[in-house]
Amino acid sequence: MFDLDRFIADCSTAVRADRSQKSVRELVSRVVSDPTAVVAGLGEPRRAEVQRLYSAADLTILNVIWGPRMTIMPHNHRMWAVIGIYTGREDNIFWSRLTDEPGGRVEAAGAKSLGERDAEPLGRDIIHSVTNPLSRLTGAIHVYGGDFFAVSRSEWDPETLLERNYDMEKNLRLFEDANRAYANWNLSSVSASS
Repeated sequence: MFDLDRFIADCSTAVRADRSQKSVRELVSRVVSDPTAVVAGLGEPRRAEVQRLYSAADLTILNVIWGPRMTIMPHNHRMWAVIGIYTGREDNIFWSRLTDEPGGRVEAAGAKSLGERDAEPLGRDIIHSVTNPLSRLTGAIHVYGGDFFAVSRSEWDPETLLERNYDMEKNLRLFEDANRAYANWNLSSVSASS
């Protein structure tokens, strides 16, 4: 079974030994290679949410549960990250700044789909948006090389693609919005089948 305390200790040791995400990526990759063990250790995902598993100045570990068909607008972290999927899928679009555009505007520059058992590093300057393309919950362990909740960062308006300050509370509310949408979808599915 996935041992959260051991994982936290291993990640802390890895960060102290190597400030890059390389060692942490190996740890996350090993953990998500056994999705059943992660679910046994963390519990079956039941709702969209961000669970803070560990947070310190040099390391944050989250259990991120994406709602069905949920999307988070382009944003950056201003620290490295490692994303490990233990159930479902995350589709990431990577964005780059347009150098001659006012307002910090971005354009799509690439994409990567992450599925169960995948572990992917993100550099400190990466800008990405995330979508769960599935009609079920997606569970992922996110490990960050810093205090995820204390660092100021940016997000980009999904329509204009212009930069603005990241609004943590608004983004966390998107998970509750996803729960309401999922509940309504389930109710309409039950009504339609009756």
